[in-house]
Amino acid sequence: MVFKRRDRRPIWQIVLDFFYPRGGWARAFEYVKHRVRRLPDTPEKISRGIAAGVFTAFTPFYGIHFVCAAIIARMMRGNIFAALIGTFFGNPLTYIPIGVTALSAGHWLLGRPFNAALFGIGHRDPDFCGLGCRFGSAFSDISHNFMAMFTSATADWRGLAEFYHEVFLPYLVGGIIPGIICGALAYYICVPVITAYQNRRRKALRNKLSQLNNKISNNE
Repeated sequence: MVFKRRDRRPIWQIVLDFFYPRGGWARAFEYVKHRVRRLPDTPEKISRGIAAGVFTAFTPFYGIHFVCAAIIARMMRGNIFAALIGTFFGNPLTYIPIGVTALSAGHWLLGRPFNAALFGIGHRDPDFCGLGCRFGSAFSDISHNFMAMFTSATADWRGLAEFYHEVFLPYLVGGIIPGIICGALAYYICVPVITAYQNRRRKALRNKLSQLNNKISNNE
């Protein structure tokens, strides 16, 4: 295949590259910025796409952020590829701040006390089920109950129910407001930046075209 890697990376290398790219986060950021600037669309549509991606990073739909961002960008008439790039606002450096913000806001909006121990803050009980444990319980329930449809095992939804009430629903509700705020900020920051870049790029292309025409005229 044309885009298939020649050297297949081991699993540990894929995980390591996800948490820390080979060129470092600074180089990864420069690459994303370069790709955004060169998108062939209006600054407003590109910025709406980025805003959709940033907003999606505040939702609990991990694993399908690209799909959600594309759908929201389509609804906002934004650039879909820019939306996919915008989802990188959610990365290993920002997942914890985003999670704490969304969960604390969600519990507050739902009138529930926020348990910071979900993130391993302020608890010493080794048997306490934190955020990672609750994700694991939810996926374990899904796997177990799926197999229960074809075996004599009894379905048990307690882990998934606890995950929904303690994590998913508060995360979904609490991520809306900060997601909208950060998405709006991304939009209003990106519009003038992309506009200036595109104008400068057009000017540079016109200058090159003018120099080429002058060179052809002189040769004639």
